[in-house]
Amino acid sequence: MTVPMTLLGDGLTVSRLGFGAMALTGVYGASTHGENLDALNHALDLGVTFIDTADIYGDGDSERTVGEVAKTRRGEMTIATKFGITGSIANKTMRARNDPAYVREAVDASLTRLGIDTIDLYYLHRREVSVPIEDTVGAMAELVAAGKVRHLGLSEVTADELEAAHRVHPMTAVQSEWSVWSRDVERAVAPTAARLGIGFVPYSPLGRGFLTGALSDPAVFAGDWRAGLTRFTGDAFAGNQTVVAALTGIAGDHEATPAQIALAWLYAAGDRLGVPVVPIPGTRRPERIAENAAAISIVLTADELHVLDDLSAQVRGERSDFDDPNWTSDTRERADT
Repeated sequence: MTVPMTLLGDGLTVSRLGFGAMALTGVYGASTHGENLDALNHALDLGVTFIDTADIYGDGDSERTVGEVAKTRRGEMTIATKFGITGSIANKTMRARNDPAYVREAVDASLTRLGIDTIDLYYLHRREVSVPIEDTVGAMAELVAAGKVRHLGLSEVTADELEAAHRVHPMTAVQSEWSVWSRDVERAVAPTAARLGIGFVPYSPLGRGFLTGALSDPAVFAGDWRAGLTRFTGDAFAGNQTVVAALTGIAGDHEATPAQIALAWLYAAGDRLGVPVVPIPGTRRPERIAENAAAISIVLTADELHVLDDLSAQVRGERSDFDDPNWTSDTRERADT
């Protein structure tokens, strides 16, 4: 299997499918360190070389795991990491921090954990609205000039924030949740990215595992953070099985899996909006990486796309940030993002 490459923005070429390393922290269920290393190495073996992590994932453990693999395979990897949230996901003590002094502090800490000299793509993870985004991005641009970072990106920002940041320094990618059941970014952010020549990196492209069809029983994830998300609880959980049923039906016609159809839809959605899309599903199982990569070659018909486009209107529950449905970096409406 050969995973094709694609151009994001600002000249950065990455594998068409990425690997979300948040999954290596136990957030979706326990895994051993050896299993995490095996998953990362298998991704690289398949050509999934765009590796996405963040300093907050596992309180730095995700970056350390990526760094361990980078000791011997750095030349194969495009490493993206994020800063801008302090505290702990597990302890629900998160808050956004974006001041320039913290930008400089955070990058040095990430470089140490990763054990590398330069980060390929450095994202602002969440906005602290009391700090002008121009100030934050200005400090990030200094990291590029210093050789600590090659490219810059933003996560979960509005279209206006994306434009303001891009005026300070070219943005390579914007990251947000985007999938067949979370489509709010199509209203403003994705079209703005397309117009500015910025790539899009969708996280949770498989609905935190829900769209794979593997979560037919809430007991499957009772021990992890999804148990507190509104789409995964009560009547919403049962009602959202209709989304999985539609994916499963189309998957049968392609001899594919529901996950592959969800990813194929996302690639088609990017094509329709004229924005390069590089999803970053996370998994601890090597066989799932190969499955996800195979979705790149699936071509959906116009009728199938129409059916899938209608699914978001059927979804029950709100899309949520991290493990607390009430957590956001601020109180901005999500309609613009």
